[in-house]
Amino acid sequence: MPFVKLQKNKAYFKRYQVKYRRRREGKTDYYARKRLITQAKNKYNSPKYRLVVRFTNTDIICQIVYAKIQGDIVLASAYAHELPRYGVKVGLTNWAAAYATGLLVARRVLAQLGLADKYQGFPEIDGSVQEVEAIEDGPRPFKAFLDIGLKRATTGSKVFAAMKGASDGGIFVPHSDRRFPGYDAEAKSLDAETLRNYIYGGHIAEYMRTLKEEDEDRYKSQFSRFIKAGVAADDLEEMYAAAHKAIRADPIAKPTEKKTAAEYTRKRQTPLNAKQRTDRVRQKIESFKRSQQ
Repeated sequence: MPFVKLQKNKAYFKRYQVKYRRRREGKTDYYARKRLITQAKNKYNSPKYRLVVRFTNTDIICQIVYAKIQGDIVLASAYAHELPRYGVKVGLTNWAAAYATGLLVARRVLAQLGLADKYQGFPEIDGSVQEVEAIEDGPRPFKAFLDIGLKRATTGSKVFAAMKGASDGGIFVPHSDRRFPGYDAEAKSLDAETLRNYIYGGHIAEYMRTLKEEDEDRYKSQFSRFIKAGVAADDLEEMYAAAHKAIRADPIAKPTEKKTAAEYTRKRQTPLNAKQRTDRVRQKIESFKRSQQ
């Protein structure tokens, strides 16, 4: 028998160090997290803020977060399920909805910190990439770094839609134009019209028109919620433009009404006694015999 080297021997197991729980669960990239939360020593206890963007199957989550020894502290948050309040009733997980959610969290945190009037961001959306600059006679802009978690940083990804919304909303998020839709890697330039088209849901409207012409049954199935809400392809740009104005007018979160515990009272059936159980069995037997005749 040839010699086989033992790879995982006793020395290996004695020195084995278990990884962090959230690394074992595949939830946190600690290599990236270390660089996102480490603050320079000469800034003392100043928080280092992160724009955290996460996606679920039915929602988009945007949060302004900073780290402490005890754990992460959420300064402000916005969710795509809040968008119906601003007029966006359908398509709450698409590119345009991610932009609107990023815009909402930006206006909300600036209003919370008293910077909303000083930093309006860029209300006129033309698809150009701009960063918020400090004003001469006032505080510096609120700065946050994009935290995409485990999501791949691919060109056109929805995480950059949320970042673009937050940047246009008045938060200083350091970024370039290389990951927005419409960027040409060979020419190293961004097509601003394509980016504007995505912000207003133009790509969705185009797909809706194409699908309706080619396969109307599939269109009715895929865009059933749009049809039910009365939203057509030509209405999308107007809907998102109105939502952006509404978000800037009133970004403050409104608490939902909680149902009282009395509405959840469980009605338990009264248990049957022995005589009632016997009679119930007799009725079932008689019913079965009648069905057999």
